[in-house]
Amino acid sequence: MEDESDSLEIRELIQNLMNQETLFDIADSIEKLFSKIESTNKEKWKENQKAQVEESAVNLWNWTVAKKTAPGITDMQRVKLRHVACNLMMICEVSDPKEEIIRRQILMLMKTGKGWVDVGKPALANKFLDIALHDLEKLYDQLNKDCSSEAEANMHKADIQKDIFKVLSYQAESAVALADFQKAVTCVQRCKDILIRLPKEVCYLSLLCYNFGIETYEFKRYEQSSFWLSLSYEIGKMHKNSSISKEMLAKVLRLLATVYLEWDYKQYQEKALQVIIMANEDNLHPAGFYLKIKILLRSDALDEDIRKAVTELLQHEVSLEICLDTAKLLLEHEREAIGFDFLKSASQLFERSPDAGRVLLFRIELLLQRMKEPLARGMIEDAIAAHSIGKQLPPEILSRLHLVLWDRAAKNYESKSYAEALQWYNYSLSFYASGQTDQQNLAKLYRNMAACYLHLKEPGKANEAVKKAEISDPSSIFTHFYVYKIAVLEKNTIKAWDAFVAMEKSAAEFTEGKPLMEGSMATNLLSLAAQFALENDQQVMAIKALGYLSQHLQDCQQALTAVKCLIRLILLKVTSEEETIKDMETLLSYLTAAHRRLDELHKEEKELLEIRASEAQWFRKIAWNLAVRCEGCLKVMRDFFIISFKFSQFCPLDKAVLLAQRTCLLMAAAVDLDISRSNLLPADEQAELLTQALEYIQSCRAIWKVLKQTGDFPKDPTDTILQLYEFEASAKLNSPAVSSLLDEVLALPQVEIKTLETIASLAMESPAHYPSVCKRALRMILTLLKKRESIDTIAYSKCLHSLVHLSLPSGPIEADLCVLEEAWAYFEDALTVLDNTQVLQTSYPEVEIIWLMTRAWNTGIYQYCAGKYKEAEQWCGLGMRFLAYLGTLKNSYENQMIGVYGEVLEKLDKAKRLHYQEE
Repeated sequence: MEDESDSLEIRELIQNLMNQETLFDIADSIEKLFSKIESTNKEKWKENQKAQVEESAVNLWNWTVAKKTAPGITDMQRVKLRHVACNLMMICEVSDPKEEIIRRQILMLMKTGKGWVDVGKPALANKFLDIALHDLEKLYDQLNKDCSSEAEANMHKADIQKDIFKVLSYQAESAVALADFQKAVTCVQRCKDILIRLPKEVCYLSLLCYNFGIETYEFKRYEQSSFWLSLSYEIGKMHKNSSISKEMLAKVLRLLATVYLEWDYKQYQEKALQVIIMANEDNLHPAGFYLKIKILLRSDALDEDIRKAVTELLQHEVSLEICLDTAKLLLEHEREAIGFDFLKSASQLFERSPDAGRVLLFRIELLLQRMKEPLARGMIEDAIAAHSIGKQLPPEILSRLHLVLWDRAAKNYESKSYAEALQWYNYSLSFYASGQTDQQNLAKLYRNMAACYLHLKEPGKANEAVKKAEISDPSSIFTHFYVYKIAVLEKNTIKAWDAFVAMEKSAAEFTEGKPLMEGSMATNLLSLAAQFALENDQQVMAIKALGYLSQHLQDCQQALTAVKCLIRLILLKVTSEEETIKDMETLLSYLTAAHRRLDELHKEEKELLEIRASEAQWFRKIAWNLAVRCEGCLKVMRDFFIISFKFSQFCPLDKAVLLAQRTCLLMAAAVDLDISRSNLLPADEQAELLTQALEYIQSCRAIWKVLKQTGDFPKDPTDTILQLYEFEASAKLNSPAVSSLLDEVLALPQVEIKTLETIASLAMESPAHYPSVCKRALRMILTLLKKRESIDTIAYSKCLHSLVHLSLPSGPIEADLCVLEEAWAYFEDALTVLDNTQVLQTSYPEVEIIWLMTRAWNTGIYQYCAGKYKEAEQWCGLGMRFLAYLGTLKNSYENQMIGVYGEVLEKLDKAKRLHYQEE
């Protein structure tokens, strides 16, 4: 019964713990449970007890995980609870557990072991980590046997190897904490061996070794520290694409150099120097140069080498403290000349303010902080009086004093005490009046005073202050803003426009090409300028201000709102056709900027993704509508379709969006092909357009493939259009794939004659020249026409005409037999069809019959002229066979042809007799 009471008590302790509310009671329950698990006799537990305890153990584990961030529960208490839960799970382990249970137990063992390491109890961690490693290796072997395929086995191996890597790293941490160097090395070496399959862990293992190096260095175990740091660097350089930075690698090397220096600088001075040189090559850092000087000094290097190292240090930005430490180091090692030269150079890098000025400033600040304003005013007025007679404060102190005065004025301005604010600004002005030459700050001071005067309803004084600001800093955006504001209030639109143009130029200089920050002065000024323009019905100025904001605002939604306003304003304009094209180009630039803004949004934030999708829908539709309106400018039309497509990529890919994407890319490809057909276009520009069209076609084909999976499109011509577009672009680019593209067209279900006619035409349309491909397409047309119940003689005659034209040259020829045989076959096809058309009482175009007759007859005449009488007789005879199908024109040709044909036969007969005589 004792074993039953133990298991029951443990379950009750777990339940009580999870029901506790106060931190004191929770802590007490944890200690009781931890003590109980260590003293319990687990071997006598029965199977039914184990099942109940296992359930409690799982509940305890989950409760502990849920309390991970709960305040008041310490890391030590959490790991004790993990310890209890993990031990109970091992007690309840069955002889042949399922893979799921094994994995769960491994996870618990790893978490518990790592927990003990993290709270500084590595000895308690080893048991759990050893069992975890054993179970992982056992599971690894088991999965190797059970997996049905190599791919499945590799997938499971990868997961297990990750966990093995983790356990080994935890064991290494425990070993280092226990000063078991050999075990730590063994574990890390195994981790390193696994890295080839886990390249993403390079950074982790490198940093782990670095931490080991720090820990052993702090305990003055220099040999071990040098090993860990060297290994950290080696691992960090293993994988070029690892996330460990050069700065971090240099940091490792600097510590390694320090270890060598403190270990035994006489023995390891060369190593230390080599390492610090490597560190400086990886990352230029003042600490690296300082350490190099230190190593050179301790190794009794030549003055020339040390002077060179000191010069290197001065070439980089260093703090005063490092300069002073370096000087002290040089003097400590009796390098007096170098040390004093260094101090002379370093002194030029720093400015030192007199103590009197610092004290005065401190007292003024203190009085103001303690609300002793009259006393502070007195000291300020005394300083002004002294300053006016030549007892000037150092510039640094005076600048800081201006900040104090302006800060006081700003607080009064915020509290709407404008007269008080003016007094503080006048104090500051007194120092400028006494000879201060900082024109930019003086202009700022005048602008601030102008703002006060405007609030005090003194526009005259405000205008005078702004004029003085213009003299001091005429290019400042702030000065232009006040000029603009006063001009607007005075209804002086010309002056306001000039001021805004100046604001725009100044904004570009003010931001230095960086985006306008939300709430920044430049943003606020330009936003206010746009608002003033809209409020005063100055549309052109509003467009100008909104255009600048849309391009330069950092906040995406603000920028997009500006773009939307711009688009609406421009579309409302009534302009000429020429101005419309210009407006369209302007709108395209705004849409492009909007797309760039949407693309910059963080993709991992769900809320931002929803905002991006919503905005993209609006811009997508606008771009589409604008494309449709651009019939007069094909390039702009194409760009609108493409930007519409790009916006749609930010939208949820439902059927409607996919259809829109398909159509956008089809239209873009069509426009590029249309533009490329111009004879005036340079060859390189034509090739660029055709290549771009091919890219659109490939992208469209991928989308169309997805679309076809969403539904049935029985009569949709997209496949055919894509094939035709791709064929045209490839043919004109002289692509070797043209023939295979025809095969793909022929493989389409129910290929149409019109499609093949287009293919045939495109194959010969300049600069394309693919007669063989053209003839294949034409022959296929003939085949399709023959399969019809009623042959289309018009289409058939045209196709045959093209085939004969391609196959048979029109002038005198030295044609080979194959060419003539091919052409002959086409004439025979024509005669066959003519026979059938008579039967079917359909009309074969007489002009085509005459053309065929003439081509056959002329071919015979060319052969006759070449002395090939037999061939001449055959071709002339072929031509005469067409006479039977002529109507009223038969007599016109027959008599002449019979006469010539007789001459051919006579020549042929003479040639035969001559041949017999020779024999």
